[in-house]
Amino acid sequence: MDWQQQAQQRKLELLSELQELIAIPSVLSEDSRPDAPYGTEVKRALDWFLEKGKQAGFEAKNVANVAGHLEIGEGQELLGILGHVDVVPAGDGWTKDPFGGEIADGKLYGRGAIDDKGPTIAAWMALKMVKDAGFDFKRRVRLIIGTDEESGFRCVERYFQMEEMPDIGFAPDADFPIINAEKGIADIQYTFDSAQHAELLEFTSGERTNMVPDRAVARLAVDPKQLEAQFVEFCRTEGVPGECQPDKDGVLLILSGKSAHAMEPDAGVNAGILLAKFLKGRVTGVGGRFVEFIVHYFDGDSRGNKLGLHYSDRASGDTTFNAAIMRYKTGERATLRVSMRYSVSCPFDDMMEGHQIDGVKVDILSNSKPHHVDADDPFIKTLQQVYENQTGNTAELLAIGGGTYARVLDKGVAFGMLFPGEPDIAHQADEFVDIDNLIKATAIYAEAIYQLACK
Repeated sequence: MDWQQQAQQRKLELLSELQELIAIPSVLSEDSRPDAPYGTEVKRALDWFLEKGKQAGFEAKNVANVAGHLEIGEGQELLGILGHVDVVPAGDGWTKDPFGGEIADGKLYGRGAIDDKGPTIAAWMALKMVKDAGFDFKRRVRLIIGTDEESGFRCVERYFQMEEMPDIGFAPDADFPIINAEKGIADIQYTFDSAQHAELLEFTSGERTNMVPDRAVARLAVDPKQLEAQFVEFCRTEGVPGECQPDKDGVLLILSGKSAHAMEPDAGVNAGILLAKFLKGRVTGVGGRFVEFIVHYFDGDSRGNKLGLHYSDRASGDTTFNAAIMRYKTGERATLRVSMRYSVSCPFDDMMEGHQIDGVKVDILSNSKPHHVDADDPFIKTLQQVYENQTGNTAELLAIGGGTYARVLDKGVAFGMLFPGEPDIAHQADEFVDIDNLIKATAIYAEAIYQLACK
């Protein structure tokens, strides 16, 4: 079977369905209810997928309104393909409609185009291609649709409390060729003494731990004339946009950076760190300690050197630290949440047990252990052969700092769909998927399903 040709013939259908799915702004929302625990738009994206599956003749199942699956095939063994339809907030800086699905210059733009609506649609189209080709499925195949991947994996944790674990599986939510090792992911919170009244009244930056914050805002009880010229010069020197506005309490400072995925903080420009850098030495009290802490430990250091938490190994590289969510408000709170992506061999428990900073409370809010599948496993060998068949390139094994659904499987890997050399624009403005590569990935997934479930 020429899977590349089959995928090319499905191009219009592939793009149309992806545009439909991108048009649903499926960002985690507070408008939750029992039948839509992560928000009505997220639930609408799940319903969209389940309805498509029913129409195509698959067994469709909604699992507690937090996930679902489309199933085909016979047999005791189960192949799982895990994608997600939730997306991070659009953020600032777009030149395209983030939920428009615009096609231009061989690319389809939109939030989720590469993370993870595009790859999930590619896997879905691949599964339909294998079904429509008339092959007998000797294993059952489930396309499992999650709805909370970007905010903590609660969806699949609930799903696997109610449904069986696949014998093998892959998540089309990272890079090709094959990712068989994923770093541990810890959410660490640093809490300071109650904020006392001083110059700094409020400081806000970041929405999600898995994103480099691209916007920071501070309110100060000072005369705008004292800071405006200095702030304009600071932003010019740093090469970032900024605004200094009069406020009822004094002045409002707004600084814009560049978002990126938390697995590599250096790929973005952290607006919170930069605004803290400007404020250092200009504010006193707890606010002064708060901004000094951010600058001292994270400005120019995403590897935990100053924290005393640096660790690296050959299998997965450096442990990284993303200063992600910064909150300060006079009389209420002063907290910093950091996403720590730690190497697969890192002695996390021992390292964190000794991690103390004077006057700062350290809490581990969550910790997802590293995940690894042996390179010699037959499952890995099959995927390597498929990738090499379809691309003509060597299928090297990779390790990443991002977390995919593969880590919740007993035997799972991340398998595409970002090809080697492609820019990683997940979580960034003007996110897109390269259309030719979307078609190529569809062919790869189709052969993978055939090899793993039909032979």
